Amino acid sequence: MSTSVLTCTNLTKSYKAGHPVLNDLNLDLTGGKIVGLLGPNGCGKSTLIKLIAGLLVPDSGTIEICGQPRSEQSNAFISYLPERTYFASGMRVEDMIRYFIDFYPDFDEACARRMLADMDIPTDAKFKSLSKGTKEKAQLILVMSRKAKLYLLDEPIGGVDPAARDYILQTIIGNYSTDAAVIITTHLIADIEPVLDEFAFLDVNGHITMAGVADEVREETGKTLDELFREVFKCSKNA
Repeated sequence: MSTSVLTCTNLTKSYKAGHPVLNDLNLDLTGGKIVGLLGPNGCGKSTLIKLIAGLLVPDSGTIEICGQPRSEQSNAFISYLPERTYFASGMRVEDMIRYFIDFYPDFDEACARRMLADMDIPTDAKFKSLSKGTKEKAQLILVMSRKAKLYLLDEPIGGVDPAARDYILQTIIGNYSTDAAVIITTHLIADIEPVLDEFAFLDVNGHITMAGVADEVREETGKTLDELFREVFKCSKNA
């Protein structure tokens, strides 16, 4: 039986008084799952990821990682890919590898170098010389080369060309252990849907309006998650 990797209980976070971004949110994730956290712009997806990563503090509620209260110690269980690039522009890819070796005991250097080679990303290249998509690929490879318990991927394929998305999605599938969980936020639902085991729709009021097992919901509704998302949120193509 899979054990709980992440438990969020009655989680609330506001940036302005009286307007919570997340409102009494509950979420429980077990190992061996890839979960899509899906919702319109401004619904709090990145806020939730940052709370779990410890970059923000909730107004109320609790977060547990692998059965432990969220703390500096629990950070060792988490591998986090932020939406924006965070390496200094003058760093080489090799410097980034050395950074991960120095900071993360669970980092698999051989795995990272193999995937970087697969994507034709030279380790002697400076970060600033890489395209936006290649920067995202390099960061994702480093994050997924850790042997973490919880991977937090905030828009991991937003700037990646369609030809590389299949490889990246297979990288996500192939590089996490069966007792770990992966949370992915994205607006490219159709692209990432094939790898999702479970999903949660988050609305602009900070509530989870629908969640479940992806295959079961597709069978019950006769709709893809992308179609269901557009129906639930009445999305336009540009939403």
